[in-house]
Amino acid sequence: MTSTPSSIADLRKSYEKAELNEEASQADPLKQFEQWLQQALAAQLPEPNAMTLATVGSDLRPSTRVVLIKGLDERGIVWYTNYHSRKGQALAGNPFAALQFHWVELERVVRIEGRVEKVSAEQSDSYFHSRPLDSRIGAWASPQSEVISGRSVLVANAAKYGAQFLLQPPRPPHWGGYRLVPDRWEFWQGRKSRLHDRLRYRQDSGVWVRERLAP
Repeated sequence: MTSTPSSIADLRKSYEKAELNEEASQADPLKQFEQWLQQALAAQLPEPNAMTLATVGSDLRPSTRVVLIKGLDERGIVWYTNYHSRKGQALAGNPFAALQFHWVELERVVRIEGRVEKVSAEQSDSYFHSRPLDSRIGAWASPQSEVISGRSVLVANAAKYGAQFLLQPPRPPHWGGYRLVPDRWEFWQGRKSRLHDRLRYRQDSGVWVRERLAP
């Protein structure tokens, strides 16, 4: 059995940049999230819109990947992807997932859990046509999560669909948006001595209940 290198095991960081308390936090978790997201944007963090998506497939194995938030409102958090991908197949069988934002420089984490649904075809069309041309062609060219023999397959597919669609590729029927409808949020703020602040919001009879969790 190999031992953990001391250079990793001994890594330490004292979190002292901010605090999160009930009095200063928003009663609505969406408003709290929007506040933190705006602060992450204002701080010019690298990819503040990146979030880890966790799903569980029919084999009961959890899987994570990083996707980008593309919309949020009172209905939930939206991202776009290939419906035939591993995450798409997992969501088709188990429409519950979790999202996590980690803004390292601000010593903050946001965790969101809930049911996932597809957004409307009209919403997917609108976002798809706002994307750069090469990204629209890429949605056709990549059989996401499938085994391919090499990168040449992607290059050949991109050339094929580029010639076929020219400047007006339609949205592939296997590509579109998902929305996670939250029923649980958690906001984590790093604090000194590992006594971190954790506020959880959960749905109870249609009302958000805010409660503090031990770190």
